[in-house]
Amino acid sequence: MRKNLKYIYKASLLVVVALMFSCNKEEFKPYDHPFFHIHVGNKSAIEVATDRKDQVDYNVYLSAVLQFDPIDLKYEVVVGNGLQAGRDFELITQGNTLNFPNGIFERPVTIKWLAAAVDPAKNNTITIRLLSNSKNYTIGLPGPDQLQKELIITKK
Repeated sequence: MRKNLKYIYKASLLVVVALMFSCNKEEFKPYDHPFFHIHVGNKSAIEVATDRKDQVDYNVYLSAVLQFDPIDLKYEVVVGNGLQAGRDFELITQGNTLNFPNGIFERPVTIKWLAAAVDPAKNNTITIRLLSNSKNYTIGLPGPDQLQKELIITKK
């Protein structure tokens, strides 16, 4: 019986020691690469109908741990030669900067769509392109392709 208790004690001690060495918190640094991206349903290109008459928020996302300082993100809206503001759409969000205050991880670029026919031979797109930010975080998904750094909306 004493032999069995010694065996259990030694085995338990061995397990405890093994667990202590395997739980080294300095061994792994968590992946923390903050970035901004824009998408709708995880797509970088979407279509809207020519008869659409509503207001839509196209959200820009900050993927990062909680930030304690506000971050400014510069973007541009490029309108193709087939669309015209006031006839096909109204850009509700003014300016070219979105501010991400402490604790906010998404901000909208809002477009009001107006019903109007389009010329299919022309460029009927609006591109919302993320350009830079005050913290020099990555624009688009991390990686060489930089996916989701712009959203292309085609009116069809």
